Amino acid sequence: MLKKFFVIVLALGFLATQAPAALACGALVAPNGSVRLARATTLVAWHAGVERYLSSFSYQGDFTDLGWIIPLPAVPTSIVEGGAWTLQRLELETHPVTPTFGAVDHAASAGSAQVLQQVKIAALNITVIRGSGPEIVNWATGNGFLLADEVRAHLLVYAHGSPIFLAAKYDTSAAKAQHLLQGDGTPILITMKTAHIWVPLEVLANEGQPVQADLFLLTDQPVYTSDVAAEVGQSSVNSQVPNAPGFDLAFQERMTPSLYHDLSTDRNMGWVRPDSWLTYLTLNATEPTVTYDMGVSSRGVIHLARFGTAPMAVAGSQTSAIPTWLPQLPLGAPQVASILVILLAAIGAFLWFTGDRRRDRRRASAQPPVID
Repeated sequence: MLKKFFVIVLALGFLATQAPAALACGALVAPNGSVRLARATTLVAWHAGVERYLSSFSYQGDFTDLGWIIPLPAVPTSIVEGGAWTLQRLELETHPVTPTFGAVDHAASAGSAQVLQQVKIAALNITVIRGSGPEIVNWATGNGFLLADEVRAHLLVYAHGSPIFLAAKYDTSAAKAQHLLQGDGTPILITMKTAHIWVPLEVLANEGQPVQADLFLLTDQPVYTSDVAAEVGQSSVNSQVPNAPGFDLAFQERMTPSLYHDLSTDRNMGWVRPDSWLTYLTLNATEPTVTYDMGVSSRGVIHLARFGTAPMAVAGSQTSAIPTWLPQLPLGAPQVASILVILLAAIGAFLWFTGDRRRDRRRASAQPPVID
């Protein structure tokens, strides 16, 4: 007998009718092969202690039940419909060529998680819940989610790091009434107060499937793959995140006027800042290698930690990798070359000075003594 299926994701994105379906930080599992993991696409923005996730929960496959449960670093301050074309516009940039409240599906069982928020967006019923790992599992099973062993294990581990989860479920009758087709997505914008960016990535690693994701960041400063690069201001474009095979920083630029116009004029996207930096990271890895989640420190350095680490502890360690006495140069200058010139000049000056002193001593010793 075919089993129902369960999906655990951060978010799901669909780029356009001309582009392939894209799932943001998550995976789909179906009993009859009608739903498969596709490329993930997510935008994460952070400014002044506020983090925003933008992704699209996709309606895919021939089924009667579809849902997601995703870990969050904090209780959302708002959940609204996201931009209609923002993810597509970001894809193009990096690859040139009012909510109503709905009811929970079923009453939660005793000992289950606490329901914090309920929102209905298009055909999606969204619930924010808080609880321990077993409480989250109890709530999920009591509300129509049948959990595979792997998914249950993920929930129990993630709950050690943060007790906050978002559960999303399609009202399939409403989806059909709205003529949603396979691959159609509902963009969702989640806003939270956090100390720094946090993105769960291990949740993408489903057994036997490749892990593929596109991750866009909007930040106040450039993002770096190492402390050394951040210290000297060296660009990390075309570099790999340390200890993460297949996880690369592929593109970075300061917000351009045209990009700012296109993003800020999209639905519910007026918060986009004209002075932001855009960073694009791509993840193409095998499932066993993706065992981590990601944080970005206040200095803009990417940190990885084993999944289940408390979200705000992922980027908590910010030790300097090179001596602090080295000069801090303005961003945008050829920093590495400048520092090499400074160091070579200092070494040359030292050698010249010591050599000059030796020459003076030799001249003094070569002169005949003066006899009165």
